[in-house]
Amino acid sequence: MVSSSFILLLGISLAGGMESGIIGGKVVKPHSRPYMASIQYKKHHICGGMLIREDYVLTAGHCLNHNVYPVQDHTEVVLGAHNINKVEKSQQRIPVMKFIRHPLFEQSNEQDYSYDIMLLKLKKKAKLNKFVKVMPLPKKNGKTPANVKCSIAGWGSKTPKGSQASDVMQEVKLKLQFSFECKNKWQQFFNSERMICSVSDGKHAFCLGDSGSPLICNTKPQGIASFTTVGSCTNTKYPQIYVKISYFLPWIKENIR
Repeated sequence: MVSSSFILLLGISLAGGMESGIIGGKVVKPHSRPYMASIQYKKHHICGGMLIREDYVLTAGHCLNHNVYPVQDHTEVVLGAHNINKVEKSQQRIPVMKFIRHPLFEQSNEQDYSYDIMLLKLKKKAKLNKFVKVMPLPKKNGKTPANVKCSIAGWGSKTPKGSQASDVMQEVKLKLQFSFECKNKWQQFFNSERMICSVSDGKHAFCLGDSGSPLICNTKPQGIASFTTVGSCTNTKYPQIYVKISYFLPWIKENIR
């Protein structure tokens, strides 16, 4: 049996000490990912996300942790950012009006992470421009083949120990793994219908703080970063897990109509 020792990729600037961010990646060209969102609680980055409509951001369900971040009024989304710790003219800071987590994630007491998905309804529409753009969703639920190289971006540390914090967005390229390999390693924690996974080469990975960030394959968002192993985000044995966006298209469309 696989151990249940996995970590959610939630940002931890309020909880202290833990690592966050892209490992083995590079700084992205400023504003080259205009759909990216920094979800912040009391001005601290806790998760990534992407703008899918002027007034909705898609992210991971566990980014709303009632025990750690109980006050909705202090949750905001920052769009158009490159350096999230600077006031950039390109940035738009918009309060979150409503959290819409998948009901099966709610009902499972956050134990079934194959439903780890959430919509954030913004209090006002974002102003679309060259710095802020909507990312189109996949048009249908389909298979994402293994060995395809994808990329994921986020804000945070460059190392698993969190000693080289970066305030600017970084990205890393990762290769998708076969679903049967993910199932073999993660067993009951992996659902091939609702999840996909990537494998680390020991040098490149996503880590804490990157929850909710989209996995982009061939210019299309395919997954939402969900969890990885405890202690080492660059663990080569256990693939890193994403919720499969295309499976949830009906749920997303129903809730943003």
